[in-house]
Amino acid sequence: MPTTTPSPNLLPAATTMDAVTLHVRDVDAMVTFYTHVIGLTVLHSDNSTSTARDQRPGVYTLGHETTPIVVLRHTPDLPAAHPGQAGLFHTAILYPTQHDLAVTLLRVAQSAPHLFTGSADHLVSQAFYLNDPEGNGIELYWDRPRDTWRWTPQGHVVMDTLWLDPNTFITEHLGDTPQAASVSAASVGHVHLQVGDTNAAAQFYSQALGFEPTAQVPGALFVAAGGYHHHMAMNTWRSQGAGPRASSLGLGEVSLVLPHTDDIAALTDRLNFHNVAHHHNGAALIFHDPWNNSLAVTAADN
Repeated sequence: MPTTTPSPNLLPAATTMDAVTLHVRDVDAMVTFYTHVIGLTVLHSDNSTSTARDQRPGVYTLGHETTPIVVLRHTPDLPAAHPGQAGLFHTAILYPTQHDLAVTLLRVAQSAPHLFTGSADHLVSQAFYLNDPEGNGIELYWDRPRDTWRWTPQGHVVMDTLWLDPNTFITEHLGDTPQAASVSAASVGHVHLQVGDTNAAAQFYSQALGFEPTAQVPGALFVAAGGYHHHMAMNTWRSQGAGPRASSLGLGEVSLVLPHTDDIAALTDRLNFHNVAHHHNGAALIFHDPWNNSLAVTAADN
């Protein structure tokens, strides 16, 4: 498996993903979807007294308990994203148990079956896919225990795409007469992007940002910190050759959390070395990948 030895050239092992920001046209419909179908709650909204960084008119932060998962920004004047442009492939929501995943999958089956797009056993995880009402991809998944993951001598995790029946999964984990239930926890496990070139993605996300490559398949690269299967992925399946994206509906920002402010300083040094423009807005280190996807990095101890 990839090294977890601390290095100034790598993100720390305790790196995690934070909420994904989406620019949306119909914010009321999107809030309804993420609350009623995905089962999130509104953590901050226009009427909140919160001083969170994303608190401003037309912004809704949704998540589970105190964990933000998606931020919806009402930007109805932006054009729709083109299917072949760079941007979001999916936001992957991680559940701690198969029961929690099945509860959410049942809610999708009951409330929005037309938005369901597929499922797969990836060996390291079990995953179900759908789109939100504005076409943003979502993955709902559960990880198998890390000690069951297999790694190649080259340090790549062994993954696959095997058939996984959603109805059988629900029955196995909720019984023959499943009922509505609550979820114990959920968080952003990884974020998968559409990009124009995987070699350029490797240079940016591995060399400059500091993730370790963990897998590569035709047209896709997977990277992670701390021996995870992947915190981020980049593919060209629908976007080969895409250039920098213009402002549009869809992806607004990908957010990461590093353990310490010293880690932010080390990342800043790497970005300087690789000539990646960046600035700190007082709350987060902000920069863009080669396709103009925005990234924001904060420190947990700040």
